[in-house]
Amino acid sequence: MFSPRFLRVLCVSALSALLLACAKPEPLAVMGEVPEFQLISDTAQPFDSHQLDGHVWVADFIYTNCDGPCPMMSTHMRQLQDQTAAEYPDVRFVSITVDPARDTPAALAEYARRYKRDPNRWFFLTGDAAALNAVSLQGFKLNSVDGSMTHSTRFALVDRNRKIRGYYITSEDGFMPRLLAGIRQLEREKP
Repeated sequence: MFSPRFLRVLCVSALSALLLACAKPEPLAVMGEVPEFQLISDTAQPFDSHQLDGHVWVADFIYTNCDGPCPMMSTHMRQLQDQTAAEYPDVRFVSITVDPARDTPAALAEYARRYKRDPNRWFFLTGDAAALNAVSLQGFKLNSVDGSMTHSTRFALVDRNRKIRGYYITSEDGFMPRLLAGIRQLEREKP
């Protein structure tokens, strides 16, 4: 049989675990706000940021000719799309180019097909350098479109009101579970 002391420790541990499981997670901090924007989608149609209003969304910055981190980032975005499809079908995903000279709507459409994106949930966007800089540099504070093709490998989590609620570095261990937890937390917030 177990000693009374062991049973007390076991009960206290179980109670502590239960209380932690029931505790509300800390709200995600507001790290900035994405300004309104108008870009061009991979269908060559105008894309207005208001199409994302009311949705939790994840953004990243890529270019289609990248032989560095972009393919892995797009693979991660595809995994996020697939892992949220059943439980959170209203979550949106946005990949914005940092190479508008080469990433035409047609080039983005081909890239999107390669990653089997859901066109109702995952958007590939381009535009002129000024519009892209307004979003990426001034909005997300991540990178500028200057022809260098350098860009952040972070994913940004955005709430229903275009507030940035988290940055997730793709090279860090466990970034996907943390990002999924952030998505779940924002999805549970009252609109």
